[in-house]
Amino acid sequence: MRAVIQRVKEANVEIGNTIVSTIGKGLLILLGIEDSDKSEDVLWLSKKISSLRIFNDENDIMNLSVLDIEGELLVVSQFTLHAKTKKGNRPSYINAARPEQAIPLYEEFVLDLEKQIGKSVQTGEFGAMMDISLVNSGPVTIIIDTKKKE
Repeated sequence: MRAVIQRVKEANVEIGNTIVSTIGKGLLILLGIEDSDKSEDVLWLSKKISSLRIFNDENDIMNLSVLDIEGELLVVSQFTLHAKTKKGNRPSYINAARPEQAIPLYEEFVLDLEKQIGKSVQTGEFGAMMDISLVNSGPVTIIIDTKKKE
């Protein structure tokens, strides 16, 4: 699994001129699921994200997690995070999981995040054409790959 995590002041998802999800201060998580991903990846990633200390404390030091600030989460599926660009100019998505595998892992990820933070998590719509709006705070953007665990 690959996630792009953005610290936001606000974010929303629009599908067909309708806003379907919105959050205030918190994290926008773009999630790419690979064909080799398993439940272990879900559990590791959801725990890592909910514990990341990337919000400022009273001394303006990134020392607080989304849990600490009681922030909100918005998860959007994005298979293009697994683009391969080595050959040619047209990306290959051969390693991205097919929907029959990806959807259950995506749903499991959202449910596990809800357990981690103790409240509901907003989402986009899997496989839909979405417009994502956000105000990146900082800016702070972090990429995590469960295969590298860096």
